[in-house]
Amino acid sequence: MANTAEQETQATLDESATPILELADATIKFGGLTAVDSVSFTLNKGDLFGLIGPNGAGKTTVFNIITGVYKPTSGDILFNGRNIAGLKPEKVAQLGICRTFQNIRLFGSLSVLENVVVGGFLRKKTGLFSALALLPPAVNETTELRKKAMDLLEVMDLADVAQSRAADLPYGKQRRLEIARAMATGPDLILLDEPAAGMNPQEKEALATTVRRIRDDFDKTVLLIEHDMRFVMNLCERIVVLDHGVEISAGTPDIVRNDPKVIEAYLGEESE
Repeated sequence: MANTAEQETQATLDESATPILELADATIKFGGLTAVDSVSFTLNKGDLFGLIGPNGAGKTTVFNIITGVYKPTSGDILFNGRNIAGLKPEKVAQLGICRTFQNIRLFGSLSVLENVVVGGFLRKKTGLFSALALLPPAVNETTELRKKAMDLLEVMDLADVAQSRAADLPYGKQRRLEIARAMATGPDLILLDEPAAGMNPQEKEALATTVRRIRDDFDKTVLLIEHDMRFVMNLCERIVVLDHGVEISAGTPDIVRNDPKVIEAYLGEESE
């Protein structure tokens, strides 16, 4: 009965919210394998939203069809009301969706600051000729990008290593740097693929605080994949659970953690 009341409350909140991302029967097949099967969910502006499930559930594949790495076989993906299914990754990024990756992808030989500045170039207005010729508009814009990059490094507690090589950072700081670089693209929606992977409990707690700041202080919407159930349940306000490419549960953390289908899918992993 409590779950029913909670679901009704959530439905009322959803009706008054503004959708930013909508998946409508999103499906992708690779040959005879259906990797994602008619998945539908909606993110509202300002959500902290979790996408979870056992290994092989199709979580990263969902990220890949949202960001244009894969074109869905069928179904729609609406971002701010526009169908982006099948758009190239660079176009999706320009529209305001960015992501991090399960395997960290930094420019290891560049400095921490330079990595974040690179993200900012997605919104750069001046062209290559102006930059090479060091024309004032290009110089001014680059200076502004560096300032904004330093501000992001402050938020991510990386300002003290701004001039260090990215490859020389410990693993946890590399994770935070990748998030800072994603933020530099000026997104409305940030997709985080296992951001807490490899972190110790203290680093995870700090990361959760940072992700909340990204939403609250920067007015961003966050969708994340994560295997650490405690991290997800303590951070995310709404969660969708996949198993073998099919949605098996959705709702608040309390609804999801008590769903027998979720417990069965994890075969005891949930208790960790």
